[in-house]
Amino acid sequence: MSLTGGDVTLERDGHVAYVTLSHGRYTVVTMEMRRLVAERFAEIDADPEVRVVVVRSDGEHFTSGGDIAGFMEVDPIDLTDLGHDVTAAARSPKPVIAAIDGYCFGVGLEMVLSCDIRFGTGRTQLALPEMNLGMIPGSGGTQRLARLIGQSRAKFHILSATRIQAQQALDWGILSGELHADRDALGEAVDALAQKMASLSPAALRTAKEVLDRGVDGPLYTGIELERKAYSMLRATQDFAEGVKAFGEKRSPVFTGR
Repeated sequence: MSLTGGDVTLERDGHVAYVTLSHGRYTVVTMEMRRLVAERFAEIDADPEVRVVVVRSDGEHFTSGGDIAGFMEVDPIDLTDLGHDVTAAARSPKPVIAAIDGYCFGVGLEMVLSCDIRFGTGRTQLALPEMNLGMIPGSGGTQRLARLIGQSRAKFHILSATRIQAQQALDWGILSGELHADRDALGEAVDALAQKMASLSPAALRTAKEVLDRGVDGPLYTGIELERKAYSMLRATQDFAEGVKAFGEKRSPVFTGR
């Protein structure tokens, strides 16, 4: 085991970008792969043609987690920024969908928790198992999981390193939609959602993500005020005018992001 190895590739299909993790059957995430995740998202964020992002893995499992032995090769001070690269999806202005099949442990779960929408299969298993190593999650896992499923459930699963099964994850809102039968069905569902979202207004998608992310942790009145201001801003866009016109003409709108 080492700090290097594995790959994170970027492909584009129309307005949808696909970020694919690749490192063997269990898709072990190395430090190099963490860096590559940030690089791929930097490319995506700079590309005006990309409207929606899909994060997936080409291994048998989404990922069994990080390269454990590799952590001992990193100076402790360098670990203070550990979670910045791998959670680039949270900072991207574009909506990000995660396709999760099989194991999604440790850094993998922290990665998908930073995504906006998560789809899974019946064999999806989620876990933050760092407690088994005498460690805690270090890439946002404690904070994002607690905000998503509540403090009590998060404490149980983090402090005991207990896995969250697929149906639990769906019931608790970690996963969305439904549990898909297998990887192929998962891929089809994710592709369909990504293409549907890519046909919508990029300006509205970007604004909705920002309002949801920034408003949820503040007081209700602050979030509502943010929403009102964003709504007013979108009123001035060409996309909104196109949406209203298309509605009146009973046709599908053609959005440009302006």
